[in-house]
Amino acid sequence: MSLYRNSVWFVKGLRQYCRGGYESASKRFDPEDLEVDVAGRSFMVTGANSGIGKATAKEIARRGGVVHLVCRNKDRAEEAKKEITTETGNQAVFVHILDMSDPKGIWEFAEQFKKEHRLNVLINNAGCMVNKRELTGDGLEKNFATNTLGTYILTTVLLPLLEREDDPRVITVSSGGMLVQKLNVSDLQSGDVAFDGTMVYAQNKRQQVILTERWASVHPRVHFSSMHPGWADTPAVRTSMPDFYEKMKNRLRTEAQGADTVVWLAVSPAACKQASGQFFQDRLPVSTHLPLAQTKASPGDEEKLMQALEELSQQFKPR
Repeated sequence: MSLYRNSVWFVKGLRQYCRGGYESASKRFDPEDLEVDVAGRSFMVTGANSGIGKATAKEIARRGGVVHLVCRNKDRAEEAKKEITTETGNQAVFVHILDMSDPKGIWEFAEQFKKEHRLNVLINNAGCMVNKRELTGDGLEKNFATNTLGTYILTTVLLPLLEREDDPRVITVSSGGMLVQKLNVSDLQSGDVAFDGTMVYAQNKRQQVILTERWASVHPRVHFSSMHPGWADTPAVRTSMPDFYEKMKNRLRTEAQGADTVVWLAVSPAACKQASGQFFQDRLPVSTHLPLAQTKASPGDEEKLMQALEELSQQFKPR
């Protein structure tokens, strides 16, 4: 089954996820969707110092939004801020230093942020793909800690802040790679089988899609979405997937093309006309499963995922 999934997915990717797929899809885009002024609205972008995150932050700043860059590396974050403010003329760009694999740190950051700021839109973009099994200082597998648990804690702690605002939105940058994975709640931290960083990442991205669907069902005030940016030429792709990058580098999307749907979901009035909880690709909701791939999880397994994340989250909540 995994060979079937991977083969069907790769063929799909060659057709839809590369630069040519974006150029084809963009012919149906309504240019007025992004001709918006979001002055006065507040946006948080995690992993905002490079790649899709920085491209997204720049486009939001260009439209007048208040932008909170949440990054792990202070020097790179300050460089990104300088670039964004210089190019857009928007001085309302703020840097916050946070490691998304540190659950206690996320709790503390989010609780403090709630006291000091407003927030209309949260963009969960930060992610990692570590190709050898690595544990954080808390004993958590690093990909899971960053991609799934970190996203879960930041979002759940900030939801009360979002729900106080008009037109609140949460966008999670997932990946089409999740299409090759079925939720596996019995081994969330990938300790029971031979470690494959690419597949662990894909599993985390499947988990993010399920989180988005579940949140949408219980928080109707907020518009939730997950999305696939396509195969884009980013620093993360170059370092985490060097073989893939070498084979595909002439066909990859630009960072701005990868960020297009994130920006659309974050600022466009058209995005909120779509039902909450969906998975988007090139500004359209698309299926979260490949045909005949048998990747649908049972409601029971989805509930187990939510329970496991809530229990882990509470373990790290500051007392």
